[in-house]
Amino acid sequence: MPRLTPPLGRLPLTPRVRLALLAVLLAAAAGSLLLWSPQQLFTHGFTALVPGPWAGPAFAALFALSTLAFVPKPLLNAAAGALFGIHQGLALAVAGTTAGALLAFGLGRGLGREALRPLLRTKVLAALDRRLTHQGFRSVLLLRIVPGVPFAAANYAAAFSGVRPLPFVLATAVGVIPGTAAYVVAGASAASPGSPAFLLSAALIAATGLLSAVSLWRRFRGRGRPSDATG
Repeated sequence: MPRLTPPLGRLPLTPRVRLALLAVLLAAAAGSLLLWSPQQLFTHGFTALVPGPWAGPAFAALFALSTLAFVPKPLLNAAAGALFGIHQGLALAVAGTTAGALLAFGLGRGLGREALRPLLRTKVLAALDRRLTHQGFRSVLLLRIVPGVPFAAANYAAAFSGVRPLPFVLATAVGVIPGTAAYVVAGASAASPGSPAFLLSAALIAATGLLSAVSLWRRFRGRGRPSDATG
């Protein structure tokens, strides 16, 4: 008698099913924070829990997974500086950030892109898609450097567009260095809040926050102008 249904492992996953799976995975990652606290893990003897040569790679891997759970990246960057110092901490934070971005990119590209492609027909999203597709490195670099762009949003925006993986990874690794360095230095020098390193990093963080606030204010103000003019 012929088999009427394919084996479970060969069942086709429609775009909507894959998108739903992506949503479930991200929700589970975020919900996992109810079971463990990255802040406690990173601040209470992390290097004592992991053997010396493996502490750095383990931290970078946990850093990457934590970004998928939407753990605030400033917290992770500061922990890198506090645990490993400025130079090693910066290298590990950039590596963890890039790995986390690549994981999110892979999930978004594999599970969500096909289902969300019809949304790119709108004028604004289609323009963003063209820019990311044809100017991948430059566009992703700007998303990483410009203050106020959420890390996860940039990852999935790139994944749903046509940008290639290599430009995405390279632009991410380069673009996150300035902001990451500020928090790593702050974490490394937190024990000496009066030191020049801490004061400089705090000033850079404050300036970034101010630029983000100004950017958001200008964006909302720009949206309000057309309605004011027509009223």
